[in-house]
Amino acid sequence: MAEPLIELRGVTKRFPGMKALDGVDFAIAPAEILCLAGENGSGKSTLIKIVSGVYDFDEGTLLIDGMPVAGLSPRAAIAAGIQVIYQDFSLFPSLTVAENLAMGRLLSEGRRFIAPAECRRLGTEALARLDVNIDLGARVGELSTADRQIVAIARALMSQTRLLIMDEPTTALTGREVDRLFALVREIRAKGIAVLFVSHKMREMLEISDRICVFRNGQKVEEGPTADFTEARITRAMTGQDLGHERYAWAGDASAEPRLRVQGLSVGELVRDVSLELRAGEIVGLSGLLGSGRTELALALFGMEPDYRGTILLDGKPLALASVPEAVEAGIAYVPEDRLSEGLFMSQSIARNVVASAIDRATRGPFLSDDAVTALAERTVTDMRIATTDVEKQVGKLSGGNQQRVIIGRWLLTGPRVLILNGPTVGVDVGSKAEIHRRIRELAVKDGLAVLMISDDVPELLHNCNRILLMHRGAIVDDLDPRDLQEDDIHTRLKTLR
Repeated sequence: MAEPLIELRGVTKRFPGMKALDGVDFAIAPAEILCLAGENGSGKSTLIKIVSGVYDFDEGTLLIDGMPVAGLSPRAAIAAGIQVIYQDFSLFPSLTVAENLAMGRLLSEGRRFIAPAECRRLGTEALARLDVNIDLGARVGELSTADRQIVAIARALMSQTRLLIMDEPTTALTGREVDRLFALVREIRAKGIAVLFVSHKMREMLEISDRICVFRNGQKVEEGPTADFTEARITRAMTGQDLGHERYAWAGDASAEPRLRVQGLSVGELVRDVSLELRAGEIVGLSGLLGSGRTELALALFGMEPDYRGTILLDGKPLALASVPEAVEAGIAYVPEDRLSEGLFMSQSIARNVVASAIDRATRGPFLSDDAVTALAERTVTDMRIATTDVEKQVGKLSGGNQQRVIIGRWLLTGPRVLILNGPTVGVDVGSKAEIHRRIRELAVKDGLAVLMISDDVPELLHNCNRILLMHRGAIVDDLDPRDLQEDDIHTRLKTLR
């Protein structure tokens, strides 16, 4: 490896009752893409905040260009060429693309008045560096996730950036958008800029990085060239154990009455004449590119698209799903794609989140029973193996994997016969992902739950589904048997749908 741009030697960071980093050695060289892997709580975020000047450390040495640095502040880190793009991008949604791009530069120059023409000039220059075309007059809040991310990257590169840190940059991106992002990352590396790429997605780690560094429990446990790693080795390093990758085998009767039967379902122009069947114990995957109609199909099955056309039958009984309460009463549950904005009350406790969809089970007469709420929450914590000892803990303080288990557990309290999971493990580390998959399989096998799993994660679909449906432009175009497929087969098929 070339002379490190940033180096940590024996760095330790303590918080009350824990060591977030324990004697860590870490380095990244110019023009290198280094992937940082680890479960939630492994120390990744602490390392990023030390390198970017947000946190100081208790022991060890931080070097930039081989020179020890003491008391690094965020301003000093930026001056040294270190930029971080967090998952929320830290953009101003009500401002235009040009204003977002120019704001930091002009404010750093002490400007009190900002001319629109100057904003457009700086914005044009910023986007030209990446050779991308985005409307400079568009409000950032109206852009796609992929375009907002490009704006954040372009803004970061407006200064003399030498290290770009990207925290879970592909969480909300489709396959095509990931390809576009990777092309940009490689262009950034070609300009001599180092990239620290933080991800839970192992296939992406292996595709984009030059080296991989794995953390567990605040320590660096594996490091080396990407060519030396496999998904199994990364998983073992992250969790300390071998997680099984056997495929789900449905043992049901294909001639039995479907648990859910959909015939000729249409929702405007978004879903067109869709028919499908789910039987008890099946886990059926559903995938497709952005705009394929898969989420709109899920919303129609959950009573959120009351103007749908077509027939929906549950255990042979026709349903008219005009509202969410009607879908829940019928036995259909839905875990949404974005748990933060659509699924959880982040400032409320685990207990209150758990009972939100099953209030009738936690009341005594007309009043909510604290004892009943606690009992249901504790049962859910046990069933879903949520890592907490306190059901009154604010759900926003849990890791992403534990938050996802809370929302799945909440809907299981409604006693569903059909469970629709939209992106069930988005932004979840490998250990939590395995635990969520285990519970879903258990529910299908033991309780006969019929599961529709919507996902962009091809390995997730291959290992957990007995059938995989592909949607394109509102229609189901493939019904695939995973036993006959490998990852590349599905990726190739999805690319033909673009």
